[in-house]
Amino acid sequence: MHKVSKVLIGVGCTAALAGCQPQLKSELPLGAPAYAALGGANPAPSPLYRVRPGDRVSVTIFQEPDLSQPEMVVDDAGLVSLPLIGSVQMGGRSTDEISREIERAYGARYLRNPQASVSLREVQPQTITVDGEVSQPGVYAIRPGYTLVSAIALARGTTATAKFDEVVVFRTINGQRAAARFDITAVRAGRMEDPQVLPGDQVVVGFSRVRGLYRDILQVTPLVGVFTQF
Repeated sequence: MHKVSKVLIGVGCTAALAGCQPQLKSELPLGAPAYAALGGANPAPSPLYRVRPGDRVSVTIFQEPDLSQPEMVVDDAGLVSLPLIGSVQMGGRSTDEISREIERAYGARYLRNPQASVSLREVQPQTITVDGEVSQPGVYAIRPGYTLVSAIALARGTTATAKFDEVVVFRTINGQRAAARFDITAVRAGRMEDPQVLPGDQVVVGFSRVRGLYRDILQVTPLVGVFTQF
């Protein structure tokens, strides 16, 4: 946030940013192209939950209580350590996939026809970031089905100076950054579909107030097919 503050200090800087606003707004897809840029307004949820770092899991090896683990925490690298076979990659995989991998590892050297079962005991909350002209910017936990309107509500709504046609959603799709602009007034009036927000999304209300933040993001990971120039 310090870089954003520096950009906004001074009348001259503010005027310069305001002068750039029309060009920047025009480079963001709005309406139907905006939904397409983010993979659709309501993308289908993943059919299988993928284990993530911080999740708590249990591992049961049938008729092998000494090898079974009632509760383990997946580390930051997505790994857990099991007796005899050592590290097992859990991050990014379904419990069924992990169970089969454990069976193969034990079956290769230690057990005949092992049967393994991996269960989720507790999952880390899935979060989004809401920033810009909202009452309480921050990181918020969401559940499946949350939309752009509900995301803004989590941040206690917009401020009095918010620009309702400058609500920007950043999303990572297949490892690449994408962004799109939405008119929240049109969404609330039913003229535009209320898009779902997904874990990891960044929602920013009032594009002109946080242009410096977008520059920082672009320097690290360019936005694909959205910002052609700054």
